[in-house]
Amino acid sequence: MSAKYHPGEIEVQERAGVRSMAERVGNSIHPTIPPAAREFLEEQPIIVVGSVGADGRVWASLLAGEPGFVRALDERTVRIAATPFPGDPLAEALQGASTKVGVLAIDLATRRRLRLNGEAERRPDGRIYVQARQVYANCPKYIQAREPEIGRAEPGLQNGYTLRSRRLTDEQRRLISDADTFFIASAHPEGGTDASHRGGNPGFIRFLDENALEFPDYSGNTMFNTLGNIAINPSAGLLFLDFEGGGTLQLTGEARIVWEAQRAARFAGAERVIEFRVEEAVETRGAVPLRWRFEGYSPFNPA
Repeated sequence: MSAKYHPGEIEVQERAGVRSMAERVGNSIHPTIPPAAREFLEEQPIIVVGSVGADGRVWASLLAGEPGFVRALDERTVRIAATPFPGDPLAEALQGASTKVGVLAIDLATRRRLRLNGEAERRPDGRIYVQARQVYANCPKYIQAREPEIGRAEPGLQNGYTLRSRRLTDEQRRLISDADTFFIASAHPEGGTDASHRGGNPGFIRFLDENALEFPDYSGNTMFNTLGNIAINPSAGLLFLDFEGGGTLQLTGEARIVWEAQRAARFAGAERVIEFRVEEAVETRGAVPLRWRFEGYSPFNPA
């Protein structure tokens, strides 16, 4: 049994033939927050948080604020001075005692990202406090470069208006089909919760039917944190961000790893395919006061 990985991650690493490499890469996982990571966290205007609801469903949520709204108080404690919208499932997950979360801090402009997994609680001061258990950086692959800008409210837009449904609308499907970026949350019963980034050229997400989609799994860091969680627990959450309008679309459902080579061959550069069936969608309009100016696609994106 590896001290770095749970059985699901090891299973996927072995099947992918990268077990020994994953052990070496795993040496980059820290139990505390290094000084460089503390600095990086405090520079970010957004973070993605993965959480698990009382019903066991996994969600990915976006929190935003002025740089500094995320602050490392010491080598293990992170304070987040932001509140999820009332309709965001993260708000419900934080109502009880401490809950396992996965935090992804990402700087789209520089293509840098940091993952921090641990336990979170909302304290009487209204802020979220996370006790870190795992902290590590990821490579810049598949991140499209974007510069954040202060956004303007669109006429007639109800900021924070939330729409919940069990079926995707045509507009939501278009947002997904056109996306070059999304975020995925997954969880393991003992290993904790994780939040990660996925990117590719527009069209890399395809619909199987009105409420099911698939996307490629490209070459990565060999840790297989997300796929390892899915191998044990299929519940997952996807988060799509409307970079021009500031809205978010959160999906929860079940994911499945497809290992068949012929399925992967349908996507350039894919090593595997992930299927995802939507069980519920939460759309929040004007969720963040930021807009992003597109600067360029990742040079790692398969053509």
